[in-house]
Amino acid sequence: MKCAIIGHGKMGREIERILAERGHSVVLIIDENNASELTAENLVGVDVAFEFTTPDTALHNVRTVLDAGGRVVCGTTGWLAALGDMEALAREKGGALFYASNFSIGVNMMFRLNRRLAELMNPHTEYDVRIEETHHMWKKDAPSGTAITLAEGIIEHVERKTKWVNTTPANSSELEIESFREGMIPGIHTVTYTSPDDYLQIKHSIENRRALAMGAVVAGEYLCDKSGVHTMDDLL
Repeated sequence: MKCAIIGHGKMGREIERILAERGHSVVLIIDENNASELTAENLVGVDVAFEFTTPDTALHNVRTVLDAGGRVVCGTTGWLAALGDMEALAREKGGALFYASNFSIGVNMMFRLNRRLAELMNPHTEYDVRIEETHHMWKKDAPSGTAITLAEGIIEHVERKTKWVNTTPANSSELEIESFREGMIPGIHTVTYTSPDDYLQIKHSIENRRALAMGAVVAGEYLCDKSGVHTMDDLL
């Protein structure tokens, strides 16, 4: 698999290491110093591009790859208002888009557990539900895309309203999300149901970026012969 890496920060470098370990080659690296080199011409021959940058640049990068009919695995959060447009572009141009708010296999199992737990808890209105997420001090978007995905899974099944913090939901339901930025923490996400008498909690902690990078590479391997729109649910 011939790959492009868009965003050569901590995640980009970890993806690069794992690609090498698994016998893939990196033929194009784009970072802030050579952003103008992300062109259709330079993407010729690239099987999959891995996009891990910032909310300010992700949309342009994803659009450039898809306009060229390419395949892109994107893990940048904070630009989801345009996700539907990019999904349509992938289908129109015959390219492929694989977006996930979190590429950790464990987190994606948590997404599934979270949806099922919300369904089970819905009748029990004595429980309030909230989400807490903690990331390193350099993460720009708050709440995290992972926390928003968890919230969407709960809102799908929990009819009662609580309170959102730091974000506006896509529908009329409300859910509390508390965001913390501190130290070097890769990512901790917790969903808690609390009643006057007890609480129930599911939690996922990432020990290092490799968990995320490995999931992204596996997603790229899955995507390299496909077109259209794909998610971690398809991969799993």
